[in-house]
Amino acid sequence: MAKKLYVGSLSYDTNDESLKNAFSQVGAVDSATVVIDRMSGRSRGFGFVEMSSDDEAQKAIDMWNGKELDGRKITVNEARPMTERPPRGGGGGGGGGFRNRY
Repeated sequence: MAKKLYVGSLSYDTNDESLKNAFSQVGAVDSATVVIDRMSGRSRGFGFVEMSSDDEAQKAIDMWNGKELDGRKITVNEARPMTERPPRGGGGGGGGGFRNRY
């Protein structure tokens, strides 16, 4: 069964392909994704790697956690499942400004 890993403190130069290549040194990588900021188009500094087995995932953690990738010391651990988040507040607001009535 595939196991998803969180990879933090990534360099802005790291992309999906270089992340996959790095983790392929340990075993079969099902997917590798660097999370990109929608507004700037730049990396947010973290990503996820899905290894094909639990054993390979543990080897990847042992090999890469605290090691350097693209000039940055990265953090690697098992990804936690997403939790239910409360809905964000609405945009609303504004109004109440002074209107000149003269």
